[in-house]
This record gives sequence, C-alpha cells and structure tokens, in this order.
Amino acid sequence: MKPLPTLRAAQLATAPPSAHNWLIEGLWSAEAVGIIGGPPKTCKSFLALDLAVAVASGTPCLRHFPVPQRGPVLLFAAEDNVHVVRARLEGIAAAAGVVFDDLDIHIITVPVLRLDRREDRLALAATVALLLPKLLVLDCFVRLHGVDENVVGEVAPILAYLRTLQRSHHTAVALVHHARKGAAHERGGQALRGSSEFHAWGDTNLLLRRMGKQLQLSIEHRAAPSTDWFPVVLKDRPSAVALEVVDQHPAVAQVTQPSCRERIEKALAAAGTPLTQKALRDMVRMRTGDVGQALAALIAEGRVIKSAAGYQPGSSR
Repeated sequence: MKPLPTLRAAQLATAPPSAHNWLIEGLWSAEAVGIIGGPPKTCKSFLALDLAVAVASGTPCLRHFPVPQRGPVLLFAAEDNVHVVRARLEGIAAAAGVVFDDLDIHIITVPVLRLDRREDRLALAATVALLLPKLLVLDCFVRLHGVDENVVGEVAPILAYLRTLQRSHHTAVALVHHARKGAAHERGGQALRGSSEFHAWGDTNLLLRRMGKQLQLSIEHRAAPSTDWFPVVLKDRPSAVALEVVDQHPAVAQVTQPSCRERIEKALAAAGTPLTQKALRDMVRMRTGDVGQALAALIAEGRVIKSAAGYQPGSSR
C-alpha cells in the first residue's frame, strides 16, 4: 500500500500577509463553506442574494461590509420563481448602486437539484468547474435532498461533497438552512435545524432572528473573531428592496440584558416578603452558583438582608 503524502510543519504554506483572508470583510471568509440560517420569514434569501450581488459587483455587502475579492457567482434558488429572483436581485443592485445587467451572477435554472443523487452532484461539479465562481449560493438545503436532516450519517456525505467542491475549485459555498422553531434564544448555529453537523461544518455562519419587530444578524467564524447579534432592516424603497445594517458599528451593538444582581434586587422589591434562594433562582432564571455569588455581594454591600425567613431588600438600597 502506498503511504500518504506528508510535509514537515515548517514546509507548510504560510498565511497571506493580512491577518485574515476575506471574501467579504468581516462577514464571509475567502473560500469558506457555511450556513445562512434562521427561522422562516427572517430574510435569509435576501441576505444570500445580497452576498451574491456584493461579490459579483465588488460593492459593500449590506451597504457596510467591504468586498476585497470580486468575481462570478453561481446561484440555485430552489424555492423562488425565477421572476422573483430577478426582481430581488434588481432591487439589491439598485440599493448597491450597480448596473444590474453588468452583474456576473449565473442562475441554475433546472427545476430540481438533488445533492443526494450522483448525477446531480456530477452536474453541479461540472458547472462549478466551468464557471469557477468566487461564491456558490444554494437556497435552501431542505429542497436539495431527500435524506433525514437529523441523521449525521445521511447529512455528512452531502456536506462533505460541498467541502470537496470548495477545495477543488477554491470557491466559497453559502448554504441557506432553516433554524428550529422556538430556538431564537439559542447561541448562533446551535439553533440550526437537524444534525449538529451543520454547525460544525461551517467556516462562516450567518444567523438571522426576529426579536419583537427587530431583525438581528449574528456572525460566526472558525478562524476570526465572531460578532454577536446586531440589528439589520429590510428597507423597502422604490425599485430597491434590500437588507441594510442599522448600526454602522455592529461589533458593539449588542443586546444588553439585566445583570444577575439587578434581577435579584428587582425580584425582592416586587415580592414585598422575604424570598428563599430557590424562589429567587426560579424567578430570575439563572444558575444557582450565579445567584449565590450575587446574593453574597449584595449582602456585603447592605443592599440585601438575610433572615430566617429568607432574603429581603436592605436599608442601603
């Protein structure tokens, strides 16, 4: 049996001069595979098309994230009529200030593409080899197969095939996928529907969610700092419907939550009678250790008093 090829560590190729190699700066790594995920009606397709227009035109994605690497884009939209896809791309192009007719975006027009079928995988690979896109967008995963998304042994071969496309042709792959119902409060890619293989597979993952009336975006990277939830909005202007970043400094635009101490003081003030630690923990919905530490600090400051009956507000509040 022929041995596998090896290199000494010092013989491995060095990283590019920049700190990180981006397809879309801060948003999508160069030649990265990943997920654009979220519950239904969170504008996942609009985000995927915005990536496509940005890469094809070299203009900032979401009117915010610069594009250092411009090139052709290959797109398959399984759920939308071609007229809808064209109208959305025209609107995003208008918002970006680029000429729609000049966009180097190629749309796969077959009605069905199944990545669990060998002939369809070969056809997609041949198309990628012909066009050599900087970005391949597949929207959405549920329409691209007939396997059980919850079984890693069925999902993994499809994701491995897409990884092979990425490595063989140096193309980034953005796969649109749904999040589980009721998972809006889970961390990023952990909310994705089906096997945990989806989250693990992505070099870059973009996750969308709605909090009340606000649409939020989270960015996860394997090899660069990630960015927690920040607001985006679908702006509806004449001839230009497109997503945009609301805060131009997303790295610091995070949703703030009351601290454990603040929750405890609020709960005690509202109760009017002493509360046990277990009752407090159930009310503030935080870990026992965190509640215990917060109570100790509040007692030391005189803001909370402990008695045989339980905890109550102190005189220094």
